[in-house]
Amino acid sequence: MILRNGRDIPDIGFGTWNIPYGEVCEEAVFEAIKAGYRHIDTAGAYGNERSVGLGVKAALREGIIKDRSDIFITSKLWNTNRNYNKAFKGFEKSVRNLDLDYIDLYLIHWPANSKKYKNPSEVNRETWRAFQELYESGRVKAIGVSNFLPHHIEELKVTAGILPMVNQIELHVGYMQEEVVRYNKANDIVTEAYSPLGTGALLDNETLLKTAEKYETTVSVICLSFLREKGIIILPKTVSPKKMKENLRFIKLEEEDLSLLEALPYIGGHAHNPDEVEF
Repeated sequence: MILRNGRDIPDIGFGTWNIPYGEVCEEAVFEAIKAGYRHIDTAGAYGNERSVGLGVKAALREGIIKDRSDIFITSKLWNTNRNYNKAFKGFEKSVRNLDLDYIDLYLIHWPANSKKYKNPSEVNRETWRAFQELYESGRVKAIGVSNFLPHHIEELKVTAGILPMVNQIELHVGYMQEEVVRYNKANDIVTEAYSPLGTGALLDNETLLKTAEKYETTVSVICLSFLREKGIIILPKTVSPKKMKENLRFIKLEEEDLSLLEALPYIGGHAHNPDEVEF
């Protein structure tokens, strides 16, 4: 997939949320790259950036990837580092932890809201101003946001010289966030889906189990293929090498099944409203 600035971003990434710092994360990242992933997603708040960096270095050392440019790394600025000056500090910490010269994609993890700030729109705009400068410096190759609703991005437009290239949101069968996806598409913003399996809630859904049986595959493959069919970047997470390979599979679904999955009611996940969260 191509971002607005012309950079290529792999349409499937390896998510690392909730994979603990240390050997487990290092090995998981290494195995994901070995399985064929070329897009790794982490965040300052995950506490595992250093392990992600070590996993990437192991893959380089073993010759699985030949060069830093062969891998696409995303990280995110946590909420405690919102505002212009703190954003730079948060970025520097991520770069040190990852031990990289640059980050391919850097995201504001959550928008500021009125639960925490008297002037959330201004906080978001000032944070974004720092992101634009990081991008213009070349130390970040693409910038974007996460968990932003359309009105948050509209507020950025007041002062932004560059619009977000990516909006990473919770998105999965049973929680399709149609309004946000439509807005992203209309504004040339790539949609990324975190928790694309609904944090596991989709795996025992009767409709999805029947669909998987029809295609002689797993519910995971059905759900991930569905999102990829819709042009959404997916970020599945697992520490199982077998599951890593399985999640890379793509199956072309028939129109009737696409419509069936599209119409499913809410299933699992977090469904946090970014205007209501208090973190």
